[in-house]
Amino acid sequence: MENAPRTRTPADQQRLAQARVRFLTSEHVEPVDVRDTILASWWRSRRSEVAADNMMVPYVRNPDLDLPLARSAHPIMHRLAEQLDGQPISLILTDPAGMVLRRLTGDADLQRHLEHVSLAPGFSYAEDRVGTNGIGTALADGQPSHVFGHEHFAEYLEDLACAGVPIHHPITGKTVGAVDLTCWRKDAGPLLTALAKTAADQIKQALLTDSGVRELELFRAYLQACRRTTGMVLALNNDVVIMNDLARQLLDPTDQAVLLRRAAEELADGRRVPVQLSLPSGNLVRLSYRPVRGEGHVTGGVVHVALIKPEDSATEAPAPQLPLLRMFLPGLVGSGPVWLRCCHEADRAYAAGEWLILSGEPGVGKLALARAVHQRHNPSERIRVFDAADTTGPEAYEFAAVNGELTGGDAQAIVIRHVDQLDSANLIALAGAMQQARAERGTELPWVAVTQEQSTPEMEPLRALFASTVEVPPLRHHMEDLRELVSFFLARLSRGGGLRCSHEVMHLLQRSTWPGNAEQLYRVLAGVVQHHRRTGSIQPGDLPPDYHVVSRRPLSQIEAIERDAIVESLLLTGGNKAEAAKSLGMSRATIYRRIHDYGIVTPDGAAEREVRGASPVRS
Repeated sequence: MENAPRTRTPADQQRLAQARVRFLTSEHVEPVDVRDTILASWWRSRRSEVAADNMMVPYVRNPDLDLPLARSAHPIMHRLAEQLDGQPISLILTDPAGMVLRRLTGDADLQRHLEHVSLAPGFSYAEDRVGTNGIGTALADGQPSHVFGHEHFAEYLEDLACAGVPIHHPITGKTVGAVDLTCWRKDAGPLLTALAKTAADQIKQALLTDSGVRELELFRAYLQACRRTTGMVLALNNDVVIMNDLARQLLDPTDQAVLLRRAAEELADGRRVPVQLSLPSGNLVRLSYRPVRGEGHVTGGVVHVALIKPEDSATEAPAPQLPLLRMFLPGLVGSGPVWLRCCHEADRAYAAGEWLILSGEPGVGKLALARAVHQRHNPSERIRVFDAADTTGPEAYEFAAVNGELTGGDAQAIVIRHVDQLDSANLIALAGAMQQARAERGTELPWVAVTQEQSTPEMEPLRALFASTVEVPPLRHHMEDLRELVSFFLARLSRGGGLRCSHEVMHLLQRSTWPGNAEQLYRVLAGVVQHHRRTGSIQPGDLPPDYHVVSRRPLSQIEAIERDAIVESLLLTGGNKAEAAKSLGMSRATIYRRIHDYGIVTPDGAAEREVRGASPVRS
């Protein structure tokens, strides 16, 4: 850790302020002008796309003050606040995510300023939201951090100095929050950091005292279990979760979350019978529990986790578990675990002849999935599609036509789209027709799938006829499949013409949240093929301006026009902000503010060109 900062002269402060401006405008910064930890934090802030000139501080109403940290820190903070009464120093406590839990300030002017910059209870000062600051940077680095004046990434914090120290739980070592002292920049000195460290040490000691017998008993039971086994072990109560290295290595974060939630439920119910659990990754595990008692009552529990091999689960598992192996479904691609699980569930329902509800956002591929599982099992058989939202097209929803297919049609499979858009009368009529067809045709019925965006109470009569519902995930939940989807769509659109995406374009596509999902991705690529490029490599300039930004807020029509003009100018100058600003008649400071405000992503390599002052070479 770096030593406490020395007193800075006006010349030092001026040099630091100039270095910060150079960094924010993508110019070269000499390491001698900025401390290493601050420069590293600036880079993290830039990668997180923090706006240096615009406050966007997340807020949570009524933060939870019943946390062990808040309870333990309360008397210590009040004692220290009494000692600092009348001094322009604010004492701040945060949770591990940087959200302010308590703030005690002994100076009215400083308190008003902190309110103005949202350094107040409920607001998060995490580094990836606010940029370099004493709270967020201490939590990001995991060690004490002092940030004075122009070292702050955000310009609205330049008048402040702050010293933050992360607080680690004395038993688990986990970061449970941070304590921060903030004052005016002109009043800062090396004692600020020392005082913050002292406060953190006192809070840590109070946590140990408050943890008492309960956490110590849990920790002892966990250590005893680890000595007796080489398998996966975890221990938990309402405040503490401990997990050994093997569990962290074998279980991904999603599996860990599901496992901990189930373990907490079982411990709360007091059950000790081993339970088998299927995890999102496809692994099947057995959980064995042992409650931990202290002071006459249960204070937590130790859980042993064992992986079950497929051959072991054949007789013990309540139902066969499909391995998450990649499977061929005509017209579909993707290998992400969330997507594969959805495909396997739909395929299993079709193979078992179970009617299926496919639920999900528009454009996720519900109809494509229904077609694919049908074609996989019966490639030559007919599938009939009806659309409850369409009253004019050739496949318009017509109750008589649906009823005809159910009672005596030749279709092997029927898909009814958008059933959640039917009114109550049609839903009841459709459910009645399906019940009647089942009674008349028995096992000769076609396979039926319906699609919906979301379930409604009116759908209950229809929902009762379907064995299962499969949630088709939005694209943002399996972004690892984006590259494969892009290649698949481009091959289809260019008819095998060898069209591909450049690295820069793929980077831009991966930044989008894709609210329209795979269908939106297909439309974007179709527009590129139609208007810009049919062979070779797609370049950033081929994409619509919307895909050069990380959207922060809705734009007015005038703002959208200005954003598009800036994007076009940046593309023409290879990302050189100075040249783009000149071509638009803007100052460099103005274009910098607009880039951050509109969330524009500049082309790679722009910073290096601006440092050299060279214009990009264009063919």
